[in-house]
Amino acid sequence: MLTLEDRLTRLTLAPETGGSLAGWHAVDSGQPLLRPSSADDLSSGSPRRLACYPLVPWSNRIDRGGFANPGGWLALAPNSPGEPYPIHGSAWQQAWTTLEHGAQHAHLVLDSASPFPYRAEQRIALDEGRLDLELEVRHLGDAPAWYGLGLHPYLPRTPATQLQAPASGVWHETGRQLPERYVALPAEWDFSEPRALPQTTVDHAFDGWDGRCRILQPDAGYTLECRAEGAGLFLLYTPQEREFFCFEPVSHPINAHHLPGRPGLRLLEPGQRLRLGWSMHYRPW
Repeated sequence: MLTLEDRLTRLTLAPETGGSLAGWHAVDSGQPLLRPSSADDLSSGSPRRLACYPLVPWSNRIDRGGFANPGGWLALAPNSPGEPYPIHGSAWQQAWTTLEHGAQHAHLVLDSASPFPYRAEQRIALDEGRLDLELEVRHLGDAPAWYGLGLHPYLPRTPATQLQAPASGVWHETGRQLPERYVALPAEWDFSEPRALPQTTVDHAFDGWDGRCRILQPDAGYTLECRAEGAGLFLLYTPQEREFFCFEPVSHPINAHHLPGRPGLRLLEPGQRLRLGWSMHYRPW
């Protein structure tokens, strides 16, 4: 476990657990700004029980048992209990190494051979209540490969929690957890102005996003002002009767490897890089 701290917030990291964030709290009140992790969560070894983890070299689910790279078909098996599809790439299931660690910054790295060779890096910093995450991947294979990136934050949720994140449409799924069509933004999912989270479960990719987001927590007395770079979509997951929701900045929709034109994916030649930036600024009221 690593700890970063500035005047307003404290961040804990668990590099060996998939390069994850384990918690982010306000210093004065102890208020959790990301979903807090219990001792059992930390000992589970699962990033899906922590506060945030990186998605490399793709986000979310892939259908058909794999996808076609220029060098041939890449077969993929389901990689998480209860999931019928491979999900979230491979970086979250490997231990990351700490290259550098200071009072307010950390640099993590992962050299992976699966599903093809790549180097992923995270640069994490705190500054006056602003958490900056930079995720970058460099393709190390001999042949080109398709890449996407994302981050998977879990955020506290109460009945008063509100979200503001403008988008123009949704990649809609109807039961298979894979998008079946792109539709104009339904009125009940229009977050161009702050509004409460849906009372039903949403698990969709919202497209046409400009990277701006506000998460308002009136019960806890703060707002998170968020900004993404390199992510034209966000995934919103609102499980019912749970004390969290997920707002994930991503570069591509779910199952983009099998959508026409592979929207949001990048074909990287050997040595080429792809980057995603995400900033969350804590604003106490």
